Amino acid sequence: MLEQLNSLLWEILDDHLTVAEASWLQEQGNATPLELMTAFVAAPRFLAKRTTKPTVAQNIELNEILEGFSVEDWGIVRLGRVWLLSCLDSTHREEYCRHIETLFDTAEMNELVALYSALPLLAYPDQWLFRATDAVRSNMGVVYEAIALRNPYPYHHFSELAWNQLVLKGIFNDKPLHLIYGLEERSNEKLVLTLSDFAHERWAAGRWVAPQVWRLATRFLNETLLDDMKHLFESSSEYDQQAAALVCYHSNHEPALQLLANYPHLQKVVNTHHITWANLEFSDLNTYVSKP
Repeated sequence: MLEQLNSLLWEILDDHLTVAEASWLQEQGNATPLELMTAFVAAPRFLAKRTTKPTVAQNIELNEILEGFSVEDWGIVRLGRVWLLSCLDSTHREEYCRHIETLFDTAEMNELVALYSALPLLAYPDQWLFRATDAVRSNMGVVYEAIALRNPYPYHHFSELAWNQLVLKGIFNDKPLHLIYGLEERSNEKLVLTLSDFAHERWAAGRWVAPQVWRLATRFLNETLLDDMKHLFESSSEYDQQAAALVCYHSNHEPALQLLANYPHLQKVVNTHHITWANLEFSDLNTYVSKP
């Protein structure tokens, strides 16, 4: 898998690099580990501040190789650094891990972004679990986004507690939850009950909750959550109403389906798939203002 990723990432890079940039980067990828590490740090001196735009075919191939991983809208420096890490020889675990740990220990913010972005590609994934969970607690938004968004590492390796912390922080900080890979698959009752409590606090303060949050509740509807759905149905926001309709429809929970039947216009649009969760996937959120 790593060889395929290395090759595809280079293909994406090569579409955006000048001849001089490509020559320098390829030379560093074939260098000794210490030289490669030096190049990782020095990359902004040799690579321009341009944004990558993979083709549709490249995005599809990337997802086939490593589902949930994306380099969409990455800068060339970030992608170049991740590609360099994919070139690092991992044959000897102790030496390999020492090199990566050194980069973590000495990294500035943008270097941390590249390191956390590269976690799904690194050998010995268990080695990086502490680093990854630590990133969730980071006060640097771009570092949190590097581990949480379009990154399959947390889905595969985080404990339930660590996963819940990652999702909750995303909600509290208005991050686009739909970019968290495995969001619905790893939803759990503890997380959903916490979200319900959070929603009640927001409502009491006259604020709102991002509608996509409620997709996590689908498999865990109980009396309390059904009351939350009633609150959403009665909201003045059409997005809240649509979220409640989607939760009830997908729950296959008889009391929820009966509740949905009280709102035939919403029942119709979800039954005919005119409204899906994709309609509520907003990237620009501001739930700390008064409810719309």
